[in-house]
Amino acid sequence: MATDNKTKINKMLSTAPAGAVLLSSWLASQGYSTDLQKYYRKSGWLESIGTGALKRAGTDVDYHGGIYALQNQAGLSIHVGGRTALSLLGRGHYVDLSGGRTVLFGGVKEKLPTWFRNYDWGTRIDYYTTSFLPEDMGLVDLERPSFTIKVSGAARAIMECLYLAPQHQEFYECYELMEGMNDLRPKSVQELLENCSSVKVKRLFLYLSDKLKHPWLEFVDLSNVDLGSGTRSLVKNGVYIDKYKITVPKEFEKNEQPEI
Repeated sequence: MATDNKTKINKMLSTAPAGAVLLSSWLASQGYSTDLQKYYRKSGWLESIGTGALKRAGTDVDYHGGIYALQNQAGLSIHVGGRTALSLLGRGHYVDLSGGRTVLFGGVKEKLPTWFRNYDWGTRIDYYTTSFLPEDMGLVDLERPSFTIKVSGAARAIMECLYLAPQHQEFYECYELMEGMNDLRPKSVQELLENCSSVKVKRLFLYLSDKLKHPWLEFVDLSNVDLGSGTRSLVKNGVYIDKYKITVPKEFEKNEQPEI
């Protein structure tokens, strides 16, 4: 019996990606019963990182390994987004204002499991649930050493930043991040704008793109983009932009680099 158990754990450890969290429910679905998992923990092959989650004994896991488990074992749409995704994609290095925070997005009915919330990932997790964009749209694969996770692509990530502004992210951060978006793919932008349900995000995205004179904007067809009706006041004592019917910070219209 012990030999059979050792053979099974060796098989599992040889196929499970290094650095990935292993969910107890997923292991059970793969034929590793709760009792067998307890045996593996007592034998020193697996370690618990919280209720229902384990890792290989003696190895370290970061939040990427946790995201892998949520996406590939639990089937959730929770992903790295906003400025964190831009940083991972190499687009946010020039504006490091995260303060050791990691931004995650998920569907409106998706909750972060207790084990994920309580584990010390070495970073503060800011988790937001929303449906302003389809959950599977605008994501890209991020390669880690032994596995891949889905994160927001550049276009979706900047829209997520705008979605959080101004309550959870400064407009000035969004401005600086948007400066680096001069190479977005028009097709991706088009799809996201047509399927985005936030009028604020769409108007602000187009306003900043226009102001920063991004060349791809001329290839985006706005005839199928619903920009809503009425005005949107995003800040107090700002400047009203009639073209997009929004009120923006005065600094944006002074043609000055916003001070942070």
